[in-house]
Amino acid sequence: MDKLVFRIPAPALLAALTIAICVTPVAWTVPGLQVLYAVPVGYAVWVLRNRTTVDSSQLVARSTFGKRVVAWDDVKAIKVVPKGWLSAVLRDDSLVRLPAVRAVHLGALSSVSGGRVPDPNAAPGSVESAE
Repeated sequence: MDKLVFRIPAPALLAALTIAICVTPVAWTVPGLQVLYAVPVGYAVWVLRNRTTVDSSQLVARSTFGKRVVAWDDVKAIKVVPKGWLSAVLRDDSLVRLPAVRAVHLGALSSVSGGRVPDPNAAPGSVESAE
C-alpha cells in the first residue's frame, strides 16, 4: 500500500441530518432561532474534515481547523487508547492525535508505515529484528 486514509464513516452524516430535522420545529418558532442549524452543519464539517493520511514517509493528522504533518522519523511511539483515537508520541514527548485511527487499524498502519509501527496481529516468529 502506498497511502492510506482513515476517515470517520460517511453514515455519521445521517446524525447531522437527524439533528437538522429535529431542530426545524424549534428553529422556525421564533425569529433568529435559525442559528440552531449551525449545530448540524458544524457536526457535518467535523465529520468531513477529521481524517488521518498515512504513507511510508509521513502521517498527516487533519482536524476541523488545521492539520499537522509529522515525519515517521519524528514518531517515537503510538499511544493506544482502547476506545478512542490513537495518538503519535513524538520525540519531544508531545502527542499528535490521529483522527479516525483506532486500535483495530494497527495492522493496516503497520503495513503502510513500512513496519515502523509494530503489527500486534503478526505471528511472533515473523517479526525481523530491526538491529
